[in-house]
Amino acid sequence: MQRRKFIRNIGIGGLLLPLDPTSIGSPGNSITTTDKIIPEALQEGDTIGIVSPASAIFESEPYEIAKESFEAMGLKVKFGQNTRNRYGHLAGTDEERAEEFNDMFRDDSIKAVIALRGGSGAARILDKLDYEAIKKNPKIFIGYSDITALHMAIYAKTGLVTFHGPVAVSTWNSFSADYLKRLLFDKEAIKYENPVNKGDELVQTKNRIRTIHEGTTKGQLLGGNLSVLTGIMGSEYFPTDWKGKILYLEDVGEKIYAVDRMMTQLYLAGVFNEISGFVFGKCTDCDPGGSGYGSLTMEEVIDHFIKPLNIPAYSGAMIGHIDDNVTIPNGIEAEMDANAGTIQLLNPAVK
Repeated sequence: MQRRKFIRNIGIGGLLLPLDPTSIGSPGNSITTTDKIIPEALQEGDTIGIVSPASAIFESEPYEIAKESFEAMGLKVKFGQNTRNRYGHLAGTDEERAEEFNDMFRDDSIKAVIALRGGSGAARILDKLDYEAIKKNPKIFIGYSDITALHMAIYAKTGLVTFHGPVAVSTWNSFSADYLKRLLFDKEAIKYENPVNKGDELVQTKNRIRTIHEGTTKGQLLGGNLSVLTGIMGSEYFPTDWKGKILYLEDVGEKIYAVDRMMTQLYLAGVFNEISGFVFGKCTDCDPGGSGYGSLTMEEVIDHFIKPLNIPAYSGAMIGHIDDNVTIPNGIEAEMDANAGTIQLLNPAVK
């Protein structure tokens, strides 16, 4: 089930609080380039730990598929001790989910940690994570959607490079597996570009990029799920320093008016004035909904906030709630080309 469906089912709306544009986040948690921590690369035979920091899974087959998928990549799998727990729609109580997450980072036998799934609830454990343990035991951490809350908090508190990518129960096809292997096994400074697949058509009609504003720029990649990212703004777990960053965003199941509201929050908080580049991935199943007399389009919403910035920007990247979902690092320098719709890492994301 999609992350936003869980939120709607338990009656939690996108509560957005007004922010002081001069204070994005909380003082004292800004990470500089020198603070950055690069995790070690994966090798065949390594053990990857699977945790459930957000929503629960109620059937056994997804666990089996997740385990077999990583074994097919040459990895061993260890599930967290609370992975199969349930507390309402969550995978256990906040304390259980935080304990599991902390234990995986403290466990020397675990070389990487991946979220079993997203959904909702990850932000509930941010104040219960052991950031000192995470900083002292840096390792690859992967996930997307609701897991964005954990990426932002870990970045803000430790400077550890983490990875916005498929969760354990995602579709691990050749596209997504290839990006993960090249990035995390082979230490490749990847160039992200959309696949060219015209099929029988004269021109490409799927996975097209749209240039919002032309140009190239360099900066540190930082971003994730729009609604989750804006949901922790104003807290100490939201990064304070967006100067020169390349912001990338994605979402699923949001009405266009809600996307407009969240983009407005980023604008009012001053984030857009700081970034050097902007990439929007996919907003899957984002439609006007019950918008009364009419609705802006997604293009109109994005263009309204981004075009006046006069910074390189494009949409349509392979980032989001899609089967062909890339793994992309938070905290690594990259060069983006808005004309070509590409992101080129300038350094490997693992060592």
